[in-house]
Amino acid sequence: MKPQQSTRWTTPVVEVVSTATGSAHRDDPVSPGTGGPAGNARLTAWLGLVLLVLFIVEVLTLISLDATISIHVLVGAALVPLVLLKTATTGWRILRYYFGSVDYRTAGPPPLLLRLLGPLVVLTSLAVLGSGLALIALGDTARSSKLTIGGFTMDAVGLHKVSFVVWLVVTGLHALLRLVPAAKLVGSSPAGRDRVPGGTRRAWLLSGTAALAVAVGVVVLSFAGAWTD
Repeated sequence: MKPQQSTRWTTPVVEVVSTATGSAHRDDPVSPGTGGPAGNARLTAWLGLVLLVLFIVEVLTLISLDATISIHVLVGAALVPLVLLKTATTGWRILRYYFGSVDYRTAGPPPLLLRLLGPLVVLTSLAVLGSGLALIALGDTARSSKLTIGGFTMDAVGLHKVSFVVWLVVTGLHALLRLVPAAKLVGSSPAGRDRVPGGTRRAWLLSGTAALAVAVGVVVLSFAGAWTD
């Protein structure tokens, strides 16, 4: 392999490892009002850590799904508003960057490998949550509802299982790479010159979305009698 080709592969790997370990830091400009890229990064980091906790709870319910099916359904449904908000915050950053916002262009994009992984995280998250909600809607007919994909036929339960496995691999890798940077942002001091405007708005948005998530979870659980009974 030529040195130039080796560098082409090595640089993105070094870049993502540096970011994952916290040794490389992206300087996000601070804007009045919402905080701009810095505010967006903090909101995304908080959402990521909340989602990580709920994802862990959801995975743990699989140890004894029969006994914890109500928790599985409740948490799974509650994840929907939070996942949508995190998709919106990351999507907003991408749009602002590619449409030429000065602040977001100054902040720069995330490492190349994370940019490639991001869409997979979104798609697999929507797939596993969407298929889970479909199981609630289908109820007792879930196993008799067949779907053919690429020549393979499976019922709705099988589709949810497959999408879950793919999601677990992709999201697990994403969480591993983003955990340290997110924890650093969440743990950064809000006082003095490092204070980022818009903290109250972000807190209200996160709290409101969390309340909506609980409400969605309770409502969906009330329709899940075919599974919880």
